[in-house]
Amino acid sequence: MPDSPTVTVLMPVRNGEATLARAITSVQAQTSSSWELLLVDDRSTDDTPRIAAEFAAADSRIRVHQTASPLGSRGLVAALDTGCREAAGRFIARLDADDECLPDRLARQVDLLERTPELGVVGCLVDFGGDPVAAAGYARHVAWTNSLLDHRSILLNRFVDSPLPHPSVMFRRDLAERLGAYRDGPFPEDHELWLRWIDAGVRFGKVPEVLLRWNDPPDRLSRTDPRYSIEATSRLRCRHLAIDLERRDERRPLWLWGSGRVTRRRFDTLVEHGISIAGFIDIDSDRIGQRSLGVPVVGPDRLPDPGDSFILSGVGVRGAREEIRTTLLASGRREGEDFLMMA
Repeated sequence: MPDSPTVTVLMPVRNGEATLARAITSVQAQTSSSWELLLVDDRSTDDTPRIAAEFAAADSRIRVHQTASPLGSRGLVAALDTGCREAAGRFIARLDADDECLPDRLARQVDLLERTPELGVVGCLVDFGGDPVAAAGYARHVAWTNSLLDHRSILLNRFVDSPLPHPSVMFRRDLAERLGAYRDGPFPEDHELWLRWIDAGVRFGKVPEVLLRWNDPPDRLSRTDPRYSIEATSRLRCRHLAIDLERRDERRPLWLWGSGRVTRRRFDTLVEHGISIAGFIDIDSDRIGQRSLGVPVVGPDRLPDPGDSFILSGVGVRGAREEIRTTLLASGRREGEDFLMMA
């Protein structure tokens, strides 16, 4: 292993025997040679330790570290934080044991970070490795993340969903040292990290090339862990929205596009931060002209004045978000200044 590799590829793994060799081989096939692969084994109970040890014995660039717990798994966040502390590279690239890097991934992301010192985190386009019919939701999510190509688009969409697939990112190691790495809590650890770093002024970018195959195993944490539920992500987004509104000293009344019960519940957390909804915008004729939670519901043809309102789009129906964005832009509002898209 080089004394100081440019990149540490951080791969947490637990019981990944079925795909681990394929993921490791994709790192070994990189066109860039200045890397180390740090495998953090979270107390696997299958053949993962043997596979990892064999690869490490044959390639000095591969290190294996076990999370420190005699009682079993400590969880993904503990494994990630262990990896961030142990990383030797100037940059840390994430990879999961069921995904695959394309050969130019590390070289292209390092090149972007070195050419653009103002960027702290870079992603790439990803190829969805699942069934686009059976897993249509994930396929749409991949297409959406692939449409966010620069800091502005990532910034404006950060409250919709996590704008970067976690295994696709590379970031400067010193960010984790200065701003803190992953946090454990009732929220998705990657989305929380992107929101927190954006709050701290970190700029994001993306290599506009497919450099990762993002596979879709049935036991993916985002399918099975309550930290990735709609309720958990909604609370996370609202907390960081409150931070954003406070930082910009937004004093205009807040209006929410969407007055249905599901949409309203997703924004309940705002009340805990002292933020109230002044009114709702809806297309449902049965709701327009009524009051919900004591405030008026108006139609899109009766939008409040831009100078006296800040609008949040809370409608998650596929296709509706773009229609709402188009309507708000046509009314003379500026995205990020007069309205934000959420989900």
